[in-house]
Amino acid sequence: MTDEEIRALVMAGMPGADVVVGGDGYHIDLTVVSDAFEGLNRVKRQQLVYGVLADVIRSGALHAVNIRALTAAESRATD
Repeated sequence: MTDEEIRALVMAGMPGADVVVGGDGYHIDLTVVSDAFEGLNRVKRQQLVYGVLADVIRSGALHAVNIRALTAAESRATD
């Protein structure tokens, strides 16, 4: 899968999210910024993103995903 395909998939599953994809096509670094993460711990945030990617992970199109999931406020604080 291309970075743009992954980005589009996450954005379709999490409308309004800002998504940055990096990596080599098999090992993906994914940064997702969404207020949907507000009040969720790190594990719940990652589960939300993995839920969007579940089919492509199961199919083998993605092999490893590193997820950084932030609220908009957290993203601004790290910039």
